[in-house]
Amino acid sequence: MRDVTLKQIAETLGISITTVSKALKNYPDVSPKTKKAVLDLARSLSYTPNSFAVNLRTKESRTIGLIIPEVVHHFFSNVINGIIDNAEKNGYLVIILQSNESLELEKKQVELLMNKRVDGIIMSLSNESNNDEHIKEIIRKDVPFVMFDKISKLIPCSKVIINDQKAAFNAVEHLIQKGCKKIAHIRGPVNPQNAIDRFLGYKKALEKNNIPFDSKLVYTCKNVTFEEGKEFAKQIINEHPDVDGVFVITDLVAVGVLAYFNEIQIKMPEQIKIIGFSNWFMSQVITPKLSTVDQPSFEMGVQSFALLLEEINAKKDSILFHPKTIELETSIIERDSTLKM
Repeated sequence: MRDVTLKQIAETLGISITTVSKALKNYPDVSPKTKKAVLDLARSLSYTPNSFAVNLRTKESRTIGLIIPEVVHHFFSNVINGIIDNAEKNGYLVIILQSNESLELEKKQVELLMNKRVDGIIMSLSNESNNDEHIKEIIRKDVPFVMFDKISKLIPCSKVIINDQKAAFNAVEHLIQKGCKKIAHIRGPVNPQNAIDRFLGYKKALEKNNIPFDSKLVYTCKNVTFEEGKEFAKQIINEHPDVDGVFVITDLVAVGVLAYFNEIQIKMPEQIKIIGFSNWFMSQVITPKLSTVDQPSFEMGVQSFALLLEEINAKKDSILFHPKTIELETSIIERDSTLKM
């Protein structure tokens, strides 16, 4: 069965296509009697507007693209909720894509979204992404674009971030204030900016407190997994049995560290104190409960969409838009894994 068109409705009622269109949009210059006749017939014929044709006329799709490294991560799921919540309130649908930390997949997803002519793109970069051409192409084609969390400082676009270096500094200083003198760091891959900044925050906290930096105490994740946390915890104990504190790139990895220490009956926080990053819900239910840096993930999603919408509206109104950066506050949440005994 073919779709019902405005022309069919117009011919059936003996009126113009323009009048049908105006009646469906509730224009005031169409009489109530004609509006009712059009709406009743449209309803009986199950008429739905041709969204593709509407998009061509308005040059809007009312959709945005969201590319994230992984959906299952608690942090990203909260960001998604913040974006969708704000997008729906403003009449936008969100196409969610997962790059799986793959540069090649990320490139294909950017191309897909631009081919679908989404009104804007929000993205957290994959670990392999590094100022690549596909990102620059978004800017060149004047597609409204916002980065969050894992960003590139060299791309001229709006960003929603935390101060990762400051947050990491505070986390390590928290361990030092609890009496730790030899602190290991399980960091993220060498490429993402947030992993770099958290590593720099770790180093600065040691320096400020006159604790020598030792590169042998830094362990680098490849995939940022629970399993890596367990493996690095084992290495730390075997290679540096006198370590009394561990700062971990994210809670998922930190839970792996805790799991291994529990297996070999290392007492926490008496022997080793641990602090993670992100405030994953699991950090509150494991034993001991994990101290962590709280990231406002839902608010990051809300602000990311708000910035994107601002740029979309500026483009629609032919107003020059200058990229903005919003920095959200973090806080230390102290739990059992760092309590001073």
